[in-house]
Amino acid sequence: MKLSERFRLSRFIRGEAPSGDAIELNHRRIFIIPNRRGLLFVGLIGVLLLIGYVYGNNLCYLLGFLLAGVFFVTILHTYLALAGLVVRAGREAPVFAGQPAAYAFTLEPGRRPRPNLELSLRSRLTVELPAEQSRTVTLFETAALRGRRQPGTLTVSSSYPLGIFRAWSPLRFDSPLLVYPKPAEPGAPFPEQAGGDGRAGYRARGGDEFNGLRAYQLGDTLRQIDWKTYAKGQGVHSKQYGGNTAAELWLDLQAASGHHLEERLSLLCRWVVDAEHAGLRYGLVLPNLRLAPDRGTQHYRRCLEALAVFGV
Repeated sequence: MKLSERFRLSRFIRGEAPSGDAIELNHRRIFIIPNRRGLLFVGLIGVLLLIGYVYGNNLCYLLGFLLAGVFFVTILHTYLALAGLVVRAGREAPVFAGQPAAYAFTLEPGRRPRPNLELSLRSRLTVELPAEQSRTVTLFETAALRGRRQPGTLTVSSSYPLGIFRAWSPLRFDSPLLVYPKPAEPGAPFPEQAGGDGRAGYRARGGDEFNGLRAYQLGDTLRQIDWKTYAKGQGVHSKQYGGNTAAELWLDLQAASGHHLEERLSLLCRWVVDAEHAGLRYGLVLPNLRLAPDRGTQHYRRCLEALAVFGV
């Protein structure tokens, strides 16, 4: 590493380039400065040496040099509190925008115990690591925007043993978190049929043979409702179709209302969530992407992932 790169200010704050592997803390990644207590400690040493010089007091000289020795030895011990520690980033579960994202990190202390380690992302956590005992910790950060988002800078720090120095190591991991769009408020009705291709609404598969009525369920469209029975005061019922027919729901970005793209994607996300919970077969239509109607966890995740990365 060039000298100019080694002393670049961003290395002290954000660390080096993101790594997809485990990171071992070494002299290139650990930075040490005296904290407020350390500066007071230096001031005390200076006062003792000044008194010894002015008054010729050998005891003040002795105490001043003794504390200076402790000061410099503490630098080594504070460095060793972090040196050799291995940090691994785990795989994070996708979340919806606006929810707290849980980032898991595994700490491997090696043969040296690690007292009073502090980890900070957005939240802070203090841990004690016995020698040869790895531990997985979880830190939280709010996922504000959809897409594949890298975690922020994880800062590992320690003030061991005397609290007069702070050693820290800023780490960045190439471990993207998938953030889905924030779903719109519950209760948004599914889109109506829009055109002969059956997109943006229901259509029946396998024929249109009428097979009776059933009680209205959340998610049924206006076209499914039997208005005749409703007009007779017999309640709200939906039409059923017999044979092997099944309702297919097409969710099209063009059918989603909203003032801007994020609002429309939020509505699409709500439709996907509601359709999956209702056990419907649903397809997704985006510009340059068309997912055939299906249901189940895998299809659900594919649709949400498509919404998460659309236009990003």
